[in-house]
Amino acid sequence: MRTPLDNTVAATPPSAFGATKQRTATVRRRWTKERATPYLLILPATLLILLVQIGPMIAGIVISLFKLTRLYIANWANAPFAGLDNYRVALDFSTPIGQKLVQSFLTTLLYTIIVVGVCWLIGTSAAIVLQRSFRGQNMLRTFFLLPYALPAYASIITWSFMLQRDNGVVNNVLVNGLHLFNDPPFWLLGNNSFVSMAVIAIWHRWPFAFLMILAGMQSIPEDVYQASAIDGASVWQQIRYITLGMLRPVNFVLLLMMFLWSFNDFNTPFVLFGPTAPPQSNLLSIHIYDNSFLNWNFGLGSAMSVLLLIFLALVSGALLLWNRRSQRA
Repeated sequence: MRTPLDNTVAATPPSAFGATKQRTATVRRRWTKERATPYLLILPATLLILLVQIGPMIAGIVISLFKLTRLYIANWANAPFAGLDNYRVALDFSTPIGQKLVQSFLTTLLYTIIVVGVCWLIGTSAAIVLQRSFRGQNMLRTFFLLPYALPAYASIITWSFMLQRDNGVVNNVLVNGLHLFNDPPFWLLGNNSFVSMAVIAIWHRWPFAFLMILAGMQSIPEDVYQASAIDGASVWQQIRYITLGMLRPVNFVLLLMMFLWSFNDFNTPFVLFGPTAPPQSNLLSIHIYDNSFLNWNFGLGSAMSVLLLIFLALVSGALLLWNRRSQRA
């Protein structure tokens, strides 16, 4: 027994089936093209990242497995295979090499905590002050962003001249102007070198924290502040529960980025002190540079670089996992 649908299909001419199949194929090709377009657009950037970042990273891991010292620089292909010996030497804390690595790690950790914490505090305070409109607001925003807009090398070199003991502006103001010191201190030697390095890094990076937090605060509705004020919330309570509460995702990304930047900081100590920084300012990046390009032990330097990469990857992964769990809670 034939149904009405069978009669309709039987009555449909073959050309109609062909047109339907053609339309289906056209829609499928268009859908496939739309789906593939984003991947094609990011393909050049992905290949460039693989070439610029992943390639040297793999090369560093390979070099860390060989005894590539000054004896084999001219003929590096014949460098003997070391396996994990370079990692054992770096992690042997009973030797001077391991002890210096630990000292450099602790110096870098303290430097990172100070720079990230102070930058976040200053940036948050400035963003809160400039959140509301007032006369001269745009001028202050532009003025606050100037340190971040300046090239890092130019600003660090300028600071190095300002911190000179005999002819620097800093000692001229502190000693001759304010009379805070009897003798001009050495700001680029000893413990003062660490203070100078941290101050320069904070001066250059806090505008980035200010910009990120200020951008995040623009998404907080003004009605929330007005409602809390009607309920009797103080300014500090608004900052603590509304501003900081709603900026939690922004602060997480900001602190993670600044942690990675500060822990890997190479420009500030290298431009300020040169290739041989004082022991009090010997960050991990400079320590690895010294072992690789001054001591000509590229295998050991590469092993330290891989250990630094593993440490940063573990810390970043732990922070991301903690942030995901805290958001679900």
